[in-house]
Amino acid sequence: MPVPETTSAENLARYVGGKCLAAGRGSAWRDVTALIIALPSGSHALSMPSISEPMLTWITSGDIEIRERELEGPWLTSRVKKGSLFLIAAGAPYECHSKTLTAEPYECMFVAIGLPLLRQAFEEVFGANADYAQLKDVSAFEDVVLISLMERLREELSRRKASALYVQSVGMAIAVHMARNYAAIDKKSRKGSPSLPGYKLKRITNWMANRLAEEFNLDQLADQAGLSKFYFNRLFKSATGVSPSHYHTALRMEEARRLLRETKKSVVAVALELGYATPSHFAQVFRKETGLSPSDYRRQR
Repeated sequence: MPVPETTSAENLARYVGGKCLAAGRGSAWRDVTALIIALPSGSHALSMPSISEPMLTWITSGDIEIRERELEGPWLTSRVKKGSLFLIAAGAPYECHSKTLTAEPYECMFVAIGLPLLRQAFEEVFGANADYAQLKDVSAFEDVVLISLMERLREELSRRKASALYVQSVGMAIAVHMARNYAAIDKKSRKGSPSLPGYKLKRITNWMANRLAEEFNLDQLADQAGLSKFYFNRLFKSATGVSPSHYHTALRMEEARRLLRETKKSVVAVALELGYATPSHFAQVFRKETGLSPSDYRRQR
């Protein structure tokens, strides 16, 4: 999958690689993104797009060697053991090479704190200077307070229904702790370009996924986000790497592939179910996206 320069925390799971063992879903996780990832033994290369939200990584299992850098900067090498933390502030795209050093499975937990929570924490800690507060990037460090708070989120991930109040409270505690211990005032620089918040992106993409049979309508999507068409289009593309119309088509094609493989519906029926007026138009779009006609794709089973 091509890696965009920028995405949202909500969309980050697409690019972290490995097997996702758990992820926060639903309204309880609106201001906090949390996921647990497992990687097999060996060496792995990972390119991460930048996000507006600060990202904490906690190594929960395994010893590894990590080489990391931003953009084309110098490589920094660290040997990382279970319990180590990484804090990546919002900023440039991030590249990482890892190599497992033991037979123990390598697992890590990612936690991103939503900008509304971080803003409140900065205002409390820095007062009138909140606009100039900047988190620092910190690699391979230990912090028993942060680990304890992330453990609470890990426990909440295992619950059938997470508590929105609890998740937000823990997220706020993490934001305040980071502001107190890993942020400083820098009046020479201001925060980067705006991005579509993770919870809002999730709401928009869910809305699109539930209306695949409807014609793409940029006005409706912009209204859902409470933004102008121009501004919404720019922020959506910045967050996902593709335009809203391309994303809508990709959702349709993903569902088309599922229907062709998992059901006996005719190509005509699949086309109509996904909102295409004619089978020929559906086939044209499908071939452009997959390189095969719908019938040829089905015969590949």
